[in-house]
Amino acid sequence: MRHPHTRTTRTAPRRLLGALTAGLLCAAGLATPALAVPGQNPAAAPALADGLALTPPMGFNNWNSTHCRADFDENMVKGIADLFVRKGLKDAGYQYVNLDDCWALPQRDADGKLVPDPARFPDGIKAVADYVHSKGLKLGIYTSAGTKTCNSAGFPGALGHEYSDARQFADWGVDYLKYDNCNNQGVDAEQRYTTMRDALKATGRPIVYSICEWGENKPWEWASDVGHLWRTTGDISDNWGSMLSILKQNLPLAPYAGPGHWNDPDMLEVGNGGMTDTEYRSHFSLWSVMAAPLLIGTDLRTASQATFDVLANKEVIAVDQDPLGKQGTVVSSSGGRWVIAKEMKDGSRAVALFNESGTAQRIATGAAAVGLPDAPGYTLRDLWRHSSYNTAGTIAATVPAHGTVLLRVSADPHWAAYPPAAELGLDGSPLLEAGTPATLTGTVTDLGRTPARRVSVSLTGPDGWTVRPASPTTADALATGRTLRTDWSVSAPAGTPTGSYGLTLQTRYRSPAGQRVTSTVPLTASVVVRPPTGTSYVSDLTWLSATSGWGPVERDTSNGESAAGDGHPITIGGAVYAKGLGVHAPSDVAFYTGRACARVTADVGVDDEKGTKGTVAFEIWADGRKVASTGTLTNTMPAQPLTADVTGAQVIDLVVTDAGDGNDSDHADWADARLSC
Repeated sequence: MRHPHTRTTRTAPRRLLGALTAGLLCAAGLATPALAVPGQNPAAAPALADGLALTPPMGFNNWNSTHCRADFDENMVKGIADLFVRKGLKDAGYQYVNLDDCWALPQRDADGKLVPDPARFPDGIKAVADYVHSKGLKLGIYTSAGTKTCNSAGFPGALGHEYSDARQFADWGVDYLKYDNCNNQGVDAEQRYTTMRDALKATGRPIVYSICEWGENKPWEWASDVGHLWRTTGDISDNWGSMLSILKQNLPLAPYAGPGHWNDPDMLEVGNGGMTDTEYRSHFSLWSVMAAPLLIGTDLRTASQATFDVLANKEVIAVDQDPLGKQGTVVSSSGGRWVIAKEMKDGSRAVALFNESGTAQRIATGAAAVGLPDAPGYTLRDLWRHSSYNTAGTIAATVPAHGTVLLRVSADPHWAAYPPAAELGLDGSPLLEAGTPATLTGTVTDLGRTPARRVSVSLTGPDGWTVRPASPTTADALATGRTLRTDWSVSAPAGTPTGSYGLTLQTRYRSPAGQRVTSTVPLTASVVVRPPTGTSYVSDLTWLSATSGWGPVERDTSNGESAAGDGHPITIGGAVYAKGLGVHAPSDVAFYTGRACARVTADVGVDDEKGTKGTVAFEIWADGRKVASTGTLTNTMPAQPLTADVTGAQVIDLVVTDAGDGNDSDHADWADARLSC
């Protein structure tokens, strides 16, 4: 439970994407569409016929925010219950306030009973349950299907005590059990989890049963009549790479989900600080379109308003909680441009346009592709902007880096009551050298069945930047499918520091009925500098973007663990290197080379810090083209030399994949990596 990087389920390759350059996405390991799992007909699998969890459970779990720290106590639990009511989360559908590990003493009492920690819960669990129930909410608790729980303090697990522990939980008024997988003594998983199912049933109390088996024994194939939800992966971490990896593991399992039996890709990290607001909106949108349990993992007592705004978006929650109970499926995923569609009970489709890549991209699909019938027009509802439009059938948007546009699209006979949808886009490279003008082309396209009238467009940049139009910025009208294209000269002042800067593309127009519409797209431009002439260590250069499957990319040390700066000297096969990059698969580190460099060289391999574990493959990409790669490398192999000709490339990507067997302990090194320019 506590160390997902050492316990990730073996899966198909999960690779991250590089930077978009000159309109080309670095094609490093582009994700393939998640497909239905072959074999049995999971839709026909039985489910517990107890009326529980007919929609995915919603609530709170303390682990992601507190772990086993002292601030996890009854005051926190009561405070969360209070906030559920005060902040409108209860009204939005959240109902479970769940305790994770560390609530008990390490030893049972003389009668073999569990004992709540008197320092954390001086009034006992029943008193906490009574308080939570008084707020119209429900209480959850945690234990493990083993002799001890996952925490190193060795709290008692329920293996061999299932009926006694279940009875205690029921007597305390517990409404939800998370049942972990640590210290299981090698006992068959299905047997262990079925025993607790029977023990809970024997209490006579309705208790939602969450199987936290990490997906190791494919519970989706056997647990639909054992538990109400089952974890499909190892633990989530509060970073982009972890969220993305779990998304890709959970998406193919859509056929196994339904009312009373849900795939669980783990708790939400929204608000914990390791991702941007854009990434957290993607996280929440994608979990909702996957019909995942929505268990808040941040300490709401210190949460920002932006966090509450994400967690309390009722239109997004309605996608998750739709009573039809369908998990969204992948329509397409080429180039990191994901389209995921979820059938809704009213016949509409929730459509997530998700941009996996590091820069804005156009993502498009159509009404037929997402399963809607042929119709004269469609209503398109933007669930984050809370605005409705009409479309002739095209569903498209320019989606910011790591962003998600979440829509609800329907064959609505009243589509003409809404203004036409307009798609904004920006063509051209978002990489600028300070003091040198670059040309970008803005586009406004009418996707609606009705015309857009009195159309205007503007592009703005940071203070001090020069942004000037070089062609018309207005049009009297745009018919369906027609585009207003405007060239813009964009220049960052000389001396502007390298980094990412915001641009805003905006259009204003009117519907035939006179409705005024303003639409904006936040975009990013990167100010870059060419590497110095000669040969440089890449660890001394500024990267464009960097992603790693566990923890950050490290300079001149190994990956270490999840914290920044916790690596060790880079060591491959006993050889120690002073320079290089330490990463964890899947990883992608992108550098701007400005068409001025010729060669990349490195000694690559699996770092010694994980013993005999780890299998990876290394790739070098130049402007979306793979120019060098290794085969599968293991920890038993010495460092392998890798050289690539990158002549003429604007951007290079150093990519590490999991070699197709999951990313368990895939600590990889780009030792002595150098760039010659």
